Amino acid sequence: MYVIKKSDLKRGLPKETLSICPVCRKVIPATIYEEDGKIWYKKTCPEHGEFKDIYYGDAEVWKWMEKWGMILDGVGTEYPKIINGYTDHHYSFTALANLDLTNRCNLRCPICFANANAAGYVYEPDFDTVVKMMKFLREERPVPTPAIQFAGGEPTIYPRFFDVIRKAKELGFPQIQVATNGILIANDPTFAQRMADAGMNTVYLQFDGFKESTYITARGVNLLPQKMKAIENLRNVKPKPLATVLVPVVVKGVNDDEVGKIMEYALDNLDVIRGISYQPVSLAGRIPQEDRFKMRYTTGDLIRDLHEQTDFIEKTDFFPIPVSAIFSEIASQIFKKPEPSFTTHPACGSATYIFRDYEKNKNIPITRFIDVPGLIEELVPMVFNEEFEKKGKLRNALTLYKILKKHYDANYAPTGFKLKEILGVFEQGTKESLGKFHWNTLFVGAMHFQDEYNLDIQRIQRCVIHYVTPDLKLISFCAYNSGPVFRTAVEKKFSISLEEYRKRHGNVVGVEG
Repeated sequence: MYVIKKSDLKRGLPKETLSICPVCRKVIPATIYEEDGKIWYKKTCPEHGEFKDIYYGDAEVWKWMEKWGMILDGVGTEYPKIINGYTDHHYSFTALANLDLTNRCNLRCPICFANANAAGYVYEPDFDTVVKMMKFLREERPVPTPAIQFAGGEPTIYPRFFDVIRKAKELGFPQIQVATNGILIANDPTFAQRMADAGMNTVYLQFDGFKESTYITARGVNLLPQKMKAIENLRNVKPKPLATVLVPVVVKGVNDDEVGKIMEYALDNLDVIRGISYQPVSLAGRIPQEDRFKMRYTTGDLIRDLHEQTDFIEKTDFFPIPVSAIFSEIASQIFKKPEPSFTTHPACGSATYIFRDYEKNKNIPITRFIDVPGLIEELVPMVFNEEFEKKGKLRNALTLYKILKKHYDANYAPTGFKLKEILGVFEQGTKESLGKFHWNTLFVGAMHFQDEYNLDIQRIQRCVIHYVTPDLKLISFCAYNSGPVFRTAVEKKFSISLEEYRKRHGNVVGVEG
């Protein structure tokens, strides 16, 4: 096996795991159980008492995710060791690396992980250090890190932002991304074009909905006009629009009533918007239980709300992210080398594809014309028997075509859809073949990043999104952000004071006195 192995995760509820105390951050036992149609999380610290929270807001959706997500784990890494902070073993390698270019920002969002003015120091690795960090990612084995996302703070205000993009392209990252609030893209009509010219592939645009009140609550200012202008400027990039993924941070009682509207907006703008990455809010800091329950929003809540707010989504249209690793393993066996793989925990995220049929004016989830459960059940035994490694490419293509056709219903497929577009991904294994499949298609994903209250160490052990640090370490995303243990320590170690930064660079954005 190249990238996956059978999972040792336990199915069913209740189940035991390990978590941390939100106060002292010591590792303590936790119980996951069902109650009142939800999945709950309970843990007790001998010193600081009991903590209870919602693990998954819809028990029906959770059982569906657990059914399809307990099949496999990742094979881990040969080099380097992934740090998760709580155990020595890590099951997955890096599918996406975050590289924080700066903790400066041109906003001061109440829900943000990082802010230089609030922290009292500036974390901003110089260009040579950033290059060293990127080279380190490309040295990872068994698979060089395939995707890099520049983050922050606000990465677009980094002094050598375009040089960093060009260097990432030179180093061979197949997917180069930026997570941005879009202000510079909106205010400078040339910015998006310059990003594309430098080698940027995808813009992850912070997009919390359409209400002024949402932006004022989450970001401190109404940013909707800038979001719309940013999308227009991304659309105007030549020779084709710069692929954009909307990233709504969803907070219960704030913008959960607009998740369906966001999806419909994306489907109406498929020429530039290629996906949505919903992010149920991660609740950082000391928050009383009653307030947490008011704000807590999970992937289960999201999928239920999408079903209720649209006329084309069913709860079973979504599958846990690790299902995709089955297809990564098939590609690995066909091409005789490890391929990037999302071997996450089933609670980490879920996804689906929605096709826009312009002729019929319909939105069609992939599950309407492909029997995904039947396809998975047929493919899994073949994957673990390594049947795709034993055959040549032509025989594998024929085998896959027969299996796909068996689980395909052309009567419900989008107008003009060709089954060979899916097959082409496995025949050719190129970005171009994957691009054909994505045409007129919206990827809809949800990734619920953990906080100190709902942290599950079994999830962290299977994390595939990692931070790279200036001292060349890879740290699991939720470990890095679920409290000050990693992020604060790393940033302080490689930071300078606000005063020193101002002396060197002046009173620039993000360090205003």
